[in-house]
Amino acid sequence: MSPEAWVIGWDIGGAHLKVALADTGGRLHRLEEHYTPLWRGLDHLDQALDQITLNLPVGGATHRVTMTGEVVDLFDSRSQGVAELSSRIAGRLPRGSLGIYAGPLGLVAPEQAAAHCDLIASANWHATASLVAQRLPAALLVDIGSTTTDLIPIIDGRVRARGYSDRERLACQELVYTGVARTPVMALAQRVPFAGEWTELAAEYFATAADVYRLTAELPAHADLGETADGRDKTEAASAGRLARMIGDDASRHEPGTWRALARYLRDRQLERIGQALARQCSLDLPDDAPLVGAGVGRFLVRRLAQRLERPYFNILTLMAGVDASGSGVDAGDCAPAAAVALLELGRSESLRVGSETT
Repeated sequence: MSPEAWVIGWDIGGAHLKVALADTGGRLHRLEEHYTPLWRGLDHLDQALDQITLNLPVGGATHRVTMTGEVVDLFDSRSQGVAELSSRIAGRLPRGSLGIYAGPLGLVAPEQAAAHCDLIASANWHATASLVAQRLPAALLVDIGSTTTDLIPIIDGRVRARGYSDRERLACQELVYTGVARTPVMALAQRVPFAGEWTELAAEYFATAADVYRLTAELPAHADLGETADGRDKTEAASAGRLARMIGDDASRHEPGTWRALARYLRDRQLERIGQALARQCSLDLPDDAPLVGAGVGRFLVRRLAQRLERPYFNILTLMAGVDASGSGVDAGDCAPAAAVALLELGRSESLRVGSETT
């Protein structure tokens, strides 16, 4: 297939760079995810770009870029982050075929990015929701990632988000700052039941949600790319040790099942927080039979939420054609914004498999 037949979607996050390769018929062929902690410097992005350009047909392809990485504290402001990230990737990709996603405005040239900062900044949710709106007349997109959760209503085949910027979306709970890997455990609960008592949690960065979901055996390995809170192993025993510190204890003083039970409690508190925001979105005249569409590495939680609400559950994979050929375990649901920005306006419903999934 000639380079001109490829479209590559890029999602530049603060912690991860995600890439989706699609053909112009709207089928996905390859997906990649790279750990790129931008707060430590843009050289992490450069290293990932070097590796990706060796693996994918970058030259001659069409490139579409969305981002959330502008929010990291490497930058003094979101506008600076948008401008620098746009310039950075423009320096590594063919400029004539590169567009920066600006939500309802569509694609803009990299040199126009600074002028459209408010539409570009953290707009990756809009790409995913727009793709879902092309496929389903009514739904609630629930994208649970490593750091955040997006809750976007689709009504009458249109994205019906009330907010657009992060500040607006936080206010209406369309953005909830909680995820299944990087969220500190101290943000999941203030106290926990332990040994028959309520125990306050330390307000300290001792453990993360990744520790919780390692102990519940739900965290996909490819979603566990970042460092642990203490820089030690990602084993179940090490995760239990970090949770023990949250209550001022040592893991060795209790049976392993004790820590798994604590992890399940913390998972339920996170589900409760997301569920409250979800109920708020469902109250917006969303049809009773509208499904929850699960995306992100934490979409295993969306199945639970759909069961609680007695709504159908769709894995976003059922709305996309093609398969992951990378062998890494990463799929289009994990890289939904990158896949969406590549697929928007490509392909049509007749080439897609659409159906409910409950497992």
